[in-house]
Amino acid sequence: MIDSPDPLTRIMERVPPPVEAVNGSGDWGAAERMLGTPLPEDFKRVVEAYGRGDFWGALCLCTPFGDDNPVPLTADLLEDFGPLRDHWPEQYPYPLFPEPGGLLAWAVTDTGTHLCWLTVGPPASWPVVIWSRDDDYERFDRGVAAFLDEWLSGRLTSELLPADPDLAPWFDAAVDRDHIYLQLDEGPLPYSERLRILRETLGPTTDRGSYEHQGSRQDHFVVTETGWQLTYETACGHQLRVAFPPADSARARDAVRTALARMGCAVQSVSPVHGTFSWT
Repeated sequence: MIDSPDPLTRIMERVPPPVEAVNGSGDWGAAERMLGTPLPEDFKRVVEAYGRGDFWGALCLCTPFGDDNPVPLTADLLEDFGPLRDHWPEQYPYPLFPEPGGLLAWAVTDTGTHLCWLTVGPPASWPVVIWSRDDDYERFDRGVAAFLDEWLSGRLTSELLPADPDLAPWFDAAVDRDHIYLQLDEGPLPYSERLRILRETLGPTTDRGSYEHQGSRQDHFVVTETGWQLTYETACGHQLRVAFPPADSARARDAVRTALARMGCAVQSVSPVHGTFSWT
């Protein structure tokens, strides 16, 4: 009988980890002493493989490493929420670490949801509790790696951490990116044709979702080879948003220029939102 791969192996097969795990390595012993508790080994392996970044555009890992880490693994839930619990105890059914058996957050979402361990028993047996900003809770009796494996494969259903089953899962490492907004004229072609040409010229590309409302459209995708992130839309005016590592500045500029020329769309204005990108 052939043993099935462990959860982390399955995760890595489905979602390739980055070449370098941002804030993914350091002194685990020191981190555990600072927190005041040992940590589950499967979580350590996930952090070492992926580092800081987000899965599926939703779940951002907290790691205990890095001086510039904006989402560190810290035992701050009691400090942050203890005073609120004093006023509304019914909204806090679980203790908050470092209280015995308390919740300890290991990931967060952009909507303020915490993914926590319930620190009852040995770390290897800690279940996962999702805690939303609306003080709703879901408990899953599995560790971090098994939770991520089931969620990323679509086998785990959560109302508090939804995922789009039509999109393949991904991981974006928390690396520096330049962000630019290009305001465009309409050009002679319909939106669907412009989008096809854009993706074909930059491609291959991978879907990151789309949105359509009252005639306005927004499409998100990633250039597979480079990891450049793009949003093409008419929802906020006709524009193209591009994010890429600063080292790719010239390459991204030339590729986007070529695509826009084929689309028949002239650039009306360029807004560097972050970084030192130059269109000229």
